[in-house]
Amino acid sequence: MNTLGLYGLTVLIWGSSWLAIHFQIGVVAPEVSIIYRFVLASVVLVGWCAIRGISLRIDIRHHFYLAMMGFCLFCLNYILFYHAAFQLATGLLAVIFSMITVMNIFNGVLFLNRSIHPRTLVGVTFGLGGMGLVFWPEISRSGHEALVAIGLSVLATYSASLGNIISARNQLHGIAVAPANAIGMAYGALFLLAYSLWAGSPFEIDLSASYVGSLVFLSLFASAIAFGTYLTLVGRIGPENAAYATVLFPIVALALSTWVEGYQWQMRSLAGVILILIGNVVVLSKRGFIAQWIRRTG
Repeated sequence: MNTLGLYGLTVLIWGSSWLAIHFQIGVVAPEVSIIYRFVLASVVLVGWCAIRGISLRIDIRHHFYLAMMGFCLFCLNYILFYHAAFQLATGLLAVIFSMITVMNIFNGVLFLNRSIHPRTLVGVTFGLGGMGLVFWPEISRSGHEALVAIGLSVLATYSASLGNIISARNQLHGIAVAPANAIGMAYGALFLLAYSLWAGSPFEIDLSASYVGSLVFLSLFASAIAFGTYLTLVGRIGPENAAYATVLFPIVALALSTWVEGYQWQMRSLAGVILILIGNVVVLSKRGFIAQWIRRTG
């Protein structure tokens, strides 16, 4: 799939996954729900690799990094976000996660010796400013009781950013995305299992249509497919540019909220969307990652 296709698919799937997460909150402990999610996703990816003839044999020296990717991206990140979801609305979670754009820029400089392109900084500035306008009423209503949840969400986002950087490192060493994700998700599930046993979390299952349906969506689409498309972008165009897709997640979440929850649009919201789209054009301009992709594939 070409770069724009990967970008669009990532935005559509993950932009809608925030709503699906809320259907997971309730009967089943969050960490147990995440175990179910990533075990199913790992099984799907193993099956996909088997069908495509993709080897899952990866040199043992790389397994430390696969395990760390699993811990940061498929364990700690989700434990913190699922617990924050008890206090924060879907849109605000998506806004906080969009901070990964800035985190990936500086983590890329720190760990991968990447340079910061001025165009990326300009695009991120427009995007974050637009999100501030869109979600300011929700942000301003967050009381002191939500501060801990916001802190957890910021830590979760930084954990995900570290996972992005580790994935970029793995791809630089020639490790394909699908087997890396299959193994990384399995490691993440093992870390989650250890945490669940330590915390004494009951292993229950909710057979309601909303829980099972959201679990299937999150396992197959938001995990097995979307992590593949997103991390392929990370390897192809760099973590700082790939992460800009997260700026569009709240727009998809808002569109779903309009349909499902009756979200009311205001002039501030429309102005924010325009700023986000301007930022997107800046990052996706012909001197941005599209040109990089053409040079690499042409």
